[in-house]
Amino acid sequence: MKNIIYKSILFLFVAGMFTSCQDELDQVPFDSFGTQFAFTTAADFENAIRGVYSGLNRGSYYGGTYLANPDVLSDNVTFSQSGRGTKRATHNWTYVAADNFGHYADGYTVIYRANQVLSFIDDFEGSNKANITGEALALRALAHFDIVRFYGKIPTQAGDANGSLGIVYRTEPDPTAQDPRLTVAEVYQNIVADLEAARTMISTSNDPGRMNRDAVNLILSRAYLYMGEWQNAADAAARVTEPVAARSSVVGVWEDANQDGLIFYIPNTTQVLNNNIGVQWSQGPVTQLIAEYVASYELDQLYVADNDIRKEAYIVDATSTLGNPINAIKKLLGRGNFNGLVDIKILRAAEARLNRAEALNNLGQDGPALVALNEVRSNRYMTQPSDGEAGGALTAAIRLERRLEFAFEYQRWFDIKRYGDPVTRANFGDQEGGAGTPSDALTLEAGNFRFQLPIAQSSIIVNPNLQQNPGY
Repeated sequence: MKNIIYKSILFLFVAGMFTSCQDELDQVPFDSFGTQFAFTTAADFENAIRGVYSGLNRGSYYGGTYLANPDVLSDNVTFSQSGRGTKRATHNWTYVAADNFGHYADGYTVIYRANQVLSFIDDFEGSNKANITGEALALRALAHFDIVRFYGKIPTQAGDANGSLGIVYRTEPDPTAQDPRLTVAEVYQNIVADLEAARTMISTSNDPGRMNRDAVNLILSRAYLYMGEWQNAADAAARVTEPVAARSSVVGVWEDANQDGLIFYIPNTTQVLNNNIGVQWSQGPVTQLIAEYVASYELDQLYVADNDIRKEAYIVDATSTLGNPINAIKKLLGRGNFNGLVDIKILRAAEARLNRAEALNNLGQDGPALVALNEVRSNRYMTQPSDGEAGGALTAAIRLERRLEFAFEYQRWFDIKRYGDPVTRANFGDQEGGAGTPSDALTLEAGNFRFQLPIAQSSIIVNPNLQQNPGY
């Protein structure tokens, strides 16, 4: 079932340590942190869970910079000379402990709100109790997952990644808590526990505005994949029932003409949310575009011209304000008028198939892995360029398809990181055909400490038990 988040009244007041540049959402607090008087009726719990969802729209989360940073950090984009220089230090991997990315605080805002719901859920006797519990657990798990991917290692990285610094896993709504960081292994165990519990309670076909069981299973398959638990990842992915969007629908998905293959997305219109998220990549018309970043020429050439529909869906020919032809990023550009107002896609069915393909390939089950991979490829190419791979060739094909499918969709950095690869940017410029000026920094060696972002000093001041990541 397609899931829609409608703008709702946010009734939870979040502790002062959590800040955001987004202030469109109305906040109607019952008191400073919420009391038993805020959770008495079925309507209270309905409003509460909507308040948790609204936290995803914050300016450093899916309502803003989280949409771009995983690609800005990777090899998918090239710094554009026509832009305003946004995220340049991020792109150049020159961030320091004084930098505040905002992902950390915005993620914990969602966690705080989810924990508020869960702390009172035993008092709720409504028919929707199990479903709301499942949603709160899933949202808590997703937010922790999104934080730890940036600030901790991924279990499949080389060395003792599981024993390294993870994050605090909050299960109580105490804004003054000063817990130390858990290990990566402990954090992922908590994420999986929340998701496994959530999938037994959340509805298979929730009302508009909610995640459903497909969403939980997809997040679960991703978590298990990051943990290297291949069978569990394959099983969770297999439980996702939403079909992959057909080739004929792909362009329309990113222009909001249809919602095919979407499992979880946030509607973004002038009536709902009204967030011009496209400014993460560009501003203005394609004939005079202020582009912050452009699709890297190397990535652009990986799409088989006139065969792979994603080339048309993800990249658009444009002219920069400097008068140069560029390969602009079309995702997030907007609907017909390219004003940056477009729905925020968070989970898609194609990922379930690619997660399953990768997991089965790691289990040596190449036949079923190829079937899962081809569920995506057969819906992307006019004429599929290859088929029948096995072993290492199949591994490479799956990784290529992941990059092509999720370009500019907040996955590439985490894939490079969990593979244990370096970031290697080709020495091409920011103009069409690879001309122009390349990005300043081209290589981040595998295992570099900068694969883990620094925790902002402001967060450490609030919680002195937080240990900063090594190297900062």
